[in-house]
Amino acid sequence: MSAEFDFAVARIERAARDLPEIEASTSYGNPSLKVRKKMLCRVKDADTVVIMCPLEEKQLLIEAAPDIYFEADHYRGWPSVLVRIRLISEEELIHRLDRAWRMQAPKTLVKRRVSAAGSG
Repeated sequence: MSAEFDFAVARIERAARDLPEIEASTSYGNPSLKVRKKMLCRVKDADTVVIMCPLEEKQLLIEAAPDIYFEADHYRGWPSVLVRIRLISEEELIHRLDRAWRMQAPKTLVKRRVSAAGSG
């Protein structure tokens, strides 16, 4: 892997550090993050990360920030969005990974996290 590729991996790992039960893994031969074996995101190339995203949010993101979010033909109709990793802010990346985690994590794990956050 190149140093640029490592940059993308480091950014997603740092942004997901507070999410429960995250594991570093691979998907299609590239580094990914998963929650209980379900993918949250994967590094596509040195500049692009694929993040799971509800379909109803995907088009809104692309329209609101086309410099950051985009889609390729391969991903049409699939609940994921392509992200230019060097252009997304840390805060937005954390938010996107949190949304992906809530989408992919088992409902019992999501409820446990919400309950724990409410009791603090």
